[in-house]
Amino acid sequence: MPRLEDVGLIGNGQFAAHVASDGDVVWCCLPRLDSDPVLASLLDETRGGCFQVGPAAGGVGRQHYLPNTNVLVTEFDDGQGAFRVIDFAPRFEQHQRAFHPTQLFRIIEPIWGTARVQVRCEPVLGWSGRQAERVSGSNHVRFEGYPAQLRLTTDVPLSYLGGQPFTLTGRRHLVLTWGSPIEEPLAPLADRFLSETVRYWQRWVKGCDIPAAYQEQVIRSALTLKMHCFEDTGAIVAATTTSLPEAPGSGRNWDYRYCWLRDAYYVLGALRRLGCFEEREKFTQWLLDVAGGSPDLDLAPLYRIDGRSDLAESQLEGWAGYEGNGPVRTGNGAASHRQNDVYGETALSLVPVFLDERFRDERSEAALDLVVRLARKAIFVAGSPDAGIWEYRSEWTPQTFSTLMSWAAVDRVAMVLEGRAPGAGAELAGEAALLRSEIVKNCWRPDLNSFAASYGTNDLDASLLQMVPLRFLPRDDPRLASTVDAIALALGRGDWLDRYRHDDGLGTPQVAFVLCTFWLVQALAGLGRHEEARRRLETSFEALSPLGLLSEDFDPATRRLWGNFPQAYSHVGLIHAAFDASPRWPDVL
Repeated sequence: MPRLEDVGLIGNGQFAAHVASDGDVVWCCLPRLDSDPVLASLLDETRGGCFQVGPAAGGVGRQHYLPNTNVLVTEFDDGQGAFRVIDFAPRFEQHQRAFHPTQLFRIIEPIWGTARVQVRCEPVLGWSGRQAERVSGSNHVRFEGYPAQLRLTTDVPLSYLGGQPFTLTGRRHLVLTWGSPIEEPLAPLADRFLSETVRYWQRWVKGCDIPAAYQEQVIRSALTLKMHCFEDTGAIVAATTTSLPEAPGSGRNWDYRYCWLRDAYYVLGALRRLGCFEEREKFTQWLLDVAGGSPDLDLAPLYRIDGRSDLAESQLEGWAGYEGNGPVRTGNGAASHRQNDVYGETALSLVPVFLDERFRDERSEAALDLVVRLARKAIFVAGSPDAGIWEYRSEWTPQTFSTLMSWAAVDRVAMVLEGRAPGAGAELAGEAALLRSEIVKNCWRPDLNSFAASYGTNDLDASLLQMVPLRFLPRDDPRLASTVDAIALALGRGDWLDRYRHDDGLGTPQVAFVLCTFWLVQALAGLGRHEEARRRLETSFEALSPLGLLSEDFDPATRRLWGNFPQAYSHVGLIHAAFDASPRWPDVL
């Protein structure tokens, strides 16, 4: 089973696949990001099937992305010959719309010598773990038992697809398709789709804004975030995997193939900084659809990518889990939580509709009414017990971060109303002032010289680093700097940060939470401590995989990535931190 550091991601807005450095596709859900898996050896090498292209003698290769693309290359060299495997999911513009078929292309290309190659393709029938029945055609294998046709089309002899070694004498192609099969000549189709896909990604990157420093890391994070965008609805998943443990033996194995309302605020902010308007517009429309579909605004913390909230959590028997660390779960019980911060974050996500002139088409009285109602709901729930940002599975208490997000939403919505008519935002501005006073009264701890995680406790929480970029207090207010320093000291794990240190119902965290370190960078930069922010950021890059990818968690002691992978939240945090810590372009050019 590969380490996460040795796995790459490819995708096209319809589906995604994880390719390990040994040439195996270790995770792939079809036909969309939250479907059941057809390849799942990342969670069980025995039951998860395989789609491997590698040296006949075995071994791992070296991986890299083609520059500024999501096209992955794995190169193998056994001393007798060398070859590369080019993996990609086609994506490009066709007929003035995005073309993103459910097709996984694998091109095998000789480099030098006489390479001996083996290919095995054994998909499984979802969570049953049973291998699909194979039916051979003239140049393809059809796999039976799926709701749509799953077919492998290839110019590799079908007799070799069970792992029999063969000599690679020229370029060979394999395409795994869901639904409509490939009927065109394979080699020219693969060449055209590859060149068009490379061109698409490179053009997309050129359309992104990037900071003056940390460009390579931001570009890879942007490309990774794009692969988490579901083209059909505009939803953005937290991750494309399920059940990768936050730490070995922790039992903290969750299904992240869904869209969190909380994440929307941060993701949309990252897309704004990148200048990715199309993705912002689609995600904003998805938010309007979800929130507008709940007249009483009784919002769930997370939804499926089609907007449904039927996410009952279940544990699958018989699956070993990543590196033997079960359980394997589908669904997510957090969907039934009360997480009061989501009202603030959803309102904050929609506020740019009324402040950014490019969103004029999205503006309506109904949309404005929705944003105002979200702000009022945020006022109503502020200070009541909830599971909070970290989705505690212990007894709930009033969470400081939840009230902080209520304050921020009410403050910004008041700004929107005031911009439409002088005095129209006065009532909400007054409510925002009351919420700020409530946080100071209930959560400031002079003995800690910091704001606390929840009302009436002495616990610290890294989420309160967000007080700085949210402008909760003036930048020169000493309580901001002392809170940042207290959190960095108390929750530090080397140069990294934990979310918190108290028991959350499943014990205490054992590894650092990647996003929190990026929040610390943002806070330091916001306080004007730019050198310290840059040092922290540059140190954090040690956690990046060789391909520039990040998971949810990082263990500084073992230098291992843990948690669902790649994690959109982590890459969003990197984007924000890099923009805040980087020198401005006018100071560089």
